[in-house]
Amino acid sequence: MRRIDNLAPLGRLAPLSPVGRLVALAVCAVSLASFVLQYVLLIRLTLDTVGPGFATVRFLSYFTILSNLAVICATASAALDARGPLAAYWLTPRTLGAIALYIGVTGTVYVTVLRHLWQPTGAQWWADSGLHYATPALYLGWWLACVPHARLAWRDVPAWLVFPAVYLAWALFRGTWAHEYPYPFIDVAALGAAAVARNAAGVMALFVAFGALLVGLDRVLLPRLAPRALA
Repeated sequence: MRRIDNLAPLGRLAPLSPVGRLVALAVCAVSLASFVLQYVLLIRLTLDTVGPGFATVRFLSYFTILSNLAVICATASAALDARGPLAAYWLTPRTLGAIALYIGVTGTVYVTVLRHLWQPTGAQWWADSGLHYATPALYLGWWLACVPHARLAWRDVPAWLVFPAVYLAWALFRGTWAHEYPYPFIDVAALGAAAVARNAAGVMALFVAFGALLVGLDRVLLPRLAPRALA
């Protein structure tokens, strides 16, 4: 048996069990329904102002939306046991771990910082709950219980930080250009550059801590590792 440290973190997972695929389908359905509902609500809200084009750019400028989109792609690939290079990318242990990090931070930041700032009702409540509560909980549960483990390495954590860093740069650039920021804690116009830098550093620290936790859990969950990975 190989040491855990020598297990390659790359490579497509072995096919999931029927239960794992069924759970992946359920996670995908919840995230996709919430994603589509939120998009429809935003288009309706902005139809007579910025129009669907700019509304779509605004929609895709939220980290919540991008992390849910990643969940949809990964769980759909898993549920359908899809083949090909694109599906292979979504189903690598490193990618699935990255998505667990991104959607986990999405839920954590919303619950601890953002949920107190507004009280959605009606259809918006359903979309909000699906994107920020249900999807993070369901995906993390699926990743923990159904995905083979002991395939991640500590070096994955800094690699996972690239996407949040690029996202932050985009959000700040777009905010300067469009005069709107997706999240109040990175609103340079309202808070100033120094405060935004402190807030961004705090969120990045959360990414590092959460990522390290995921890698640690991945190693602890060795008994669930598919036999092929230990061969």
